[in-house]
Amino acid sequence: MRQRVITAVVALLIFIPIILLGGIWLDIAAIVLALIGLSEMFIMRKRIIVAPDFFISCLGITALVLPDGFFTNLPSYLTRFDIFAITVALLLLVTVTSKNKTNVDDIGINTLAMVYIGNGFHSLIAVRGTENGLALLGYILVVIWATDIGAYQFGRSFGKHKLWPVISPNKTWEGSIGGTLSALVCAIIYLHFFPVGYAHTAYMIMITLLFSISGQLGDLVESAYKRYYGVKDSGKILPGHGGILDRFDSLLFVLPMLHWFGLL
Repeated sequence: MRQRVITAVVALLIFIPIILLGGIWLDIAAIVLALIGLSEMFIMRKRIIVAPDFFISCLGITALVLPDGFFTNLPSYLTRFDIFAITVALLLLVTVTSKNKTNVDDIGINTLAMVYIGNGFHSLIAVRGTENGLALLGYILVVIWATDIGAYQFGRSFGKHKLWPVISPNKTWEGSIGGTLSALVCAIIYLHFFPVGYAHTAYMIMITLLFSISGQLGDLVESAYKRYYGVKDSGKILPGHGGILDRFDSLLFVLPMLHWFGLL
């Protein structure tokens, strides 16, 4: 527990100032985090990261993470998605050059990882870059962290009914509901002092419930692929907390959803 607390404090002391600074600092941090997350996907699958498909995937995920302004100097016909499409084509060619040692299943997982991780961290940059981005990003972090802490505390104190034992044996319905209620309370308090300025309070309460539930689903998705690959954590970069995907699983699920509800 002591190690977990120390790691969390150190991580926050690094992460929070980067969020506050935004700009190029956040761009660099998002790319680094995405590349680490991608490497975790490779290592979980027991794939070596010193390989052509990994380096090509790094190019693709970087193109997806980078802010839109980075591509303004490129020809109009060459967008981030064009670069991503080129990397997918190159990955498919690797199946030929490697004589199927890297097969089409590997390429499919690489492509899914690039989209899932890259789009999530791009949304982090996009949110921070909006006019009211700092308040909005703070709101999302409050919802996610309150859900996680509330789910843990309620589950530990009152948990009796397993939520999804095949995927995540320790999660309970009581913890899940408690986490959502915690997020709701914390979000109402946060929005009172830091209104995001996009919608009425009633709408934001509904969105908070949805984001809290979606964050928990993102956590379950990550638990599902860790269980499939037979690993406890996605990585070991954060002592006591696992890897980047372990810590950002909920955010990667929730941040892209902001587009759907007119918040971004």
